[in-house]
Amino acid sequence: MEAEILKPVVILMAWTMVMWVWMYATRIPAMNKAPGIDDPAKLVGTTGASLRAELPDTVNWKADNYNHLHEQPTVFYAVAIVLAIVGQGEGMNALLAWMYVGLRVMHSLVQVTANRVLVRFVLFALSSLVLIALIFHAAIKVFDIHM
Repeated sequence: MEAEILKPVVILMAWTMVMWVWMYATRIPAMNKAPGIDDPAKLVGTTGASLRAELPDTVNWKADNYNHLHEQPTVFYAVAIVLAIVGQGEGMNALLAWMYVGLRVMHSLVQVTANRVLVRFVLFALSSLVLIALIFHAAIKVFDIHM
């Protein structure tokens, strides 16, 4: 099976790993410098909230975004695979998938740098609309809806 829609899927998975590297590249040095953390190697049973309180917001933003890349994009992965399986992973659906990935990458970059909530919201809302369109296209094909 060859489907163009799988290319943006792989790119978003790769982007998630870029964010993973960025998160740890900033988080580990920040943990080593945090006044409330004597020895990061000896942390036991620490909750995310208590660790978050010890780190600068700019460091926490990377972790927040990494977590966000494991939320709504899971629906994107599922619908893209469904569209590929049913032979609808080309053309408009592939374009929509690239749009979704582009919007999510922009959302990441905003969140981990300036973290402007309104800009993030607009990017998230736009990506959600694109995702809804992909789900709609999958539903039309899977349920054999003639329009």
